[in-house]
Amino acid sequence: MFFFKQSKKKKQMAKNQKKQNQNQIQSQNQQQQAFLSTDLDQNLQELQNIYKNCMDVVFRQFQIGGKTKAALIYIDGLANIEEIDAGVLTPLMKENHAKENTDQFIHVNDILEQKLTVSKVKRVQTTTECIEQISGGNPVLLIDQQSEGFALGLSNPEKRSIEEPGGESVVRGPREGFTESLGTNLSLLRRKIRSPQLKAKSIKIGEYTQTEVVISYIEGIAEQTLIQEVEARLNRIKLDGILETSYIEELIEDNPYSPFPQILNTERPDVVAASLLEGRVAILQDGTPFVLVVPVSFYSLLQSSEDYYERSLISTATRWLRYAFLLVSLLLPSLYVAILTFHQEMLPTTLLVTIAASREQIPFPALVEALLMEIVFEALREAGLRLPRQAGAAVSIVGALVIGQAAIQAGLASAPLIMVVALTGIASFTIPRYTAGIALRMLRFPMIFLAGTLGLLGIMLGLLMIVTHMATLRSFGVPYLSPMAPMQGREIKDVLMRAPWWKFNTRPRLTGDHKNIQRQGPNQKPGPDYGDDKTSKDQGGS
Repeated sequence: MFFFKQSKKKKQMAKNQKKQNQNQIQSQNQQQQAFLSTDLDQNLQELQNIYKNCMDVVFRQFQIGGKTKAALIYIDGLANIEEIDAGVLTPLMKENHAKENTDQFIHVNDILEQKLTVSKVKRVQTTTECIEQISGGNPVLLIDQQSEGFALGLSNPEKRSIEEPGGESVVRGPREGFTESLGTNLSLLRRKIRSPQLKAKSIKIGEYTQTEVVISYIEGIAEQTLIQEVEARLNRIKLDGILETSYIEELIEDNPYSPFPQILNTERPDVVAASLLEGRVAILQDGTPFVLVVPVSFYSLLQSSEDYYERSLISTATRWLRYAFLLVSLLLPSLYVAILTFHQEMLPTTLLVTIAASREQIPFPALVEALLMEIVFEALREAGLRLPRQAGAAVSIVGALVIGQAAIQAGLASAPLIMVVALTGIASFTIPRYTAGIALRMLRFPMIFLAGTLGLLGIMLGLLMIVTHMATLRSFGVPYLSPMAPMQGREIKDVLMRAPWWKFNTRPRLTGDHKNIQRQGPNQKPGPDYGDDKTSKDQGGS
C-alpha cells in the first residue's frame, strides 16, 4: 500500500511538472510573437530574457548622435564585426541632429538612407522576426521611440571553398560541387541557369534549428501539381530540428520501408541543373552540400552525369556495361551457391573438379561460406570508408588480400569464392549512386539465402519479388520503373541507350501535366545539309 501511494505521488508530481513546462513554453511562445514596443528598454528586456545564459549574444547599447538611444543585437561569430564597426556604429554614433523639430520616424529613415552603408536592410516588427534574423547572423538595430527594428544583412558564416565532389568524380565535366552554404549553392545554380524563370521558395523547418529549406524549379517547365505536392510534404514536417537532407528524404518519400531510394541526392550543380531543365524539382538545405531531386526513376539512379558529356556511342556502351555489372553485383554470389549446392551438372567437368578440389578442406557448406565472406568483405569496405583517407585505402586493399589469402590457407574459404566475392565488390562500384549500391548490397544476402535453400528456383523467386516490389513503388506519383513499366516508347532513348542530343526533342513526361514538353528546335541533326529547304542545302554544300 505504501509503495502504491509513493508511485501515485510520483506520477502526480511528473504530471504537474509536465504541465508547468508546457505553460512555460506557451508563455515563451506568446512572448516571442509579441510586437515590438516603442520603449527600447522594454524590447531589450524581452530579448535578454529570451537569450538568458547565452554568452555569445551581444547587446551593444549606444546613442545616435549623442541623443537618441539605440541598441544593436547580434551573435558573436555569425555577424561581421568589421562591417558593424565601420558601417553601423561609426556613422550612427557620429550622427548629429541637424533638424531638431522634425519627426523622429522621418529622421530614422534619413539615417537609414544616408548614414548606414549596408546594402540589405529589412524591417522587423515582432520579437519572433528579431530572433529569426539574429539567429541567422544578421544584427538587429533597435531605436528608442520606434515600434519596429531593422535587420542588417551583415552575416558572416564560416564556409569552405568550392571543391570537386569526392563521391561523384568525373573524367569529363565540371569540377565544382555544392558546399554547406545555401547562398553559395543557389549562386552555383544561377550560374548554370541564367533565367528569371528559375524560382527559389524558402521555408523554415525545425522548431529549434529553424533550418532554411529552398524549393527550386523552373517556372513554365516544372508541372504545378508536382510543385504543390513538394510544398505540401515539406510543410507537413514537424520536428525539433533538421540537420541534413536525409531527414527530409525519409519524411517525404512515398514508401519509407523500401530498400530502394526514391529520391536522388547529389553534390553536383550540373546534375541539379539538368534535372530542373527536365521539369523536376530540387530541394536545397542550408548546412549540407547534398541536394534532393524529385521525382526520379530507378534508371535515373543508374545514370552518371558523364553519360551526357561523352559521345552517345561511348555513353551507350558504358551504360550497358553498368547494367550488366548491376546484375553481377546482385546475382553472382547466389548463382555460385545455387550451382554448387543443387545444379552441379551445369558446370563443365574440368571446372567442377577444380572447384571440388579447392573445397575439399572447407568445413562449411557453400551457403555458410558465401555469407561469411560477404559479411567480411562488407566490414572491410565499411572500415575503409570510415577510416582516415590516407589509411582507408591501404586497410581495405591490404586487409582484403591478407584476409583472403589467410582464409584460403586456413581452410575457411575456397579460392573460387574469394574470386566471386572480389568480382561482386568490383561490380558494385560501377553503380554511380551510393544509395542505389547500398540497396543492392542489402538484397544480396537474402538472394544468397534463397539460392542456398531453393537453388535457381529461389533466385527466380527472389527476382520476381524484387521486380514486383519495384513496380509498386512511386516517386512523387511517378512509377519507379518508368519509362519501361509502364512502357513509354519515346523515353527509352535515355534508358536502354543514350541517344544523341539531337534526338532529345521532348522532355520526360512526369506527372501528366504536359504544357511545355518541347526541348529543342527542329532539324538539329548535324551533317553537310543544314536544313530542309534548297537554300540551306546549297549553303551547307558550299
